[in-house]
Amino acid sequence: MDRINTPKPTGRSTISTMGSNVTLSKGYLVIHSAPAALTKHVEWAIQNLLGKAISINWEPQPLVAGTHKTTVEWRDRLGAGAELASALRGWHYLRFEIREESVTENVLYRFTPELGIHRALIDGAGSVLVTEHQLLGAMDHDEDSLRQALANAMGTAWDLELEQFRRGDLNGMSQSQAI
Repeated sequence: MDRINTPKPTGRSTISTMGSNVTLSKGYLVIHSAPAALTKHVEWAIQNLLGKAISINWEPQPLVAGTHKTTVEWRDRLGAGAELASALRGWHYLRFEIREESVTENVLYRFTPELGIHRALIDGAGSVLVTEHQLLGAMDHDEDSLRQALANAMGTAWDLELEQFRRGDLNGMSQSQAI
């Protein structure tokens, strides 16, 4: 689980948010599965948080009957990724990943109905960075607990659950851009 690969955009819609003295970030939201009945609600939430209308291209998700998938790329103020993750995790039946990159930090959010939300700092290559505090906390336990704590810090369970969706997404999915 060294790198988190997100598909590259193939379709484009545009959103831009500009402001003075605002640290900008770019990000990718990959919704691996969303029930068809929620897609418009998810779209509205994304539009509301990014502040502009966007046409999102949804495609059927063959791995989970009755669900759809999409990818959105954006450029916005730093923290938009956290806001998106917070809003989207309220819909329990979604599976998604958000990668937000800025000059100050790169963050990865992952969500599955079974595991909930996971947040990790990542480097430019997508490798999860484990902090000193996470290591110190993990070392307070026996060897098995240490292994589990490190696996949790790296999001191993989320990677395992989302990997089948990532493989399917790499086989072709249109994307929207909110830049």
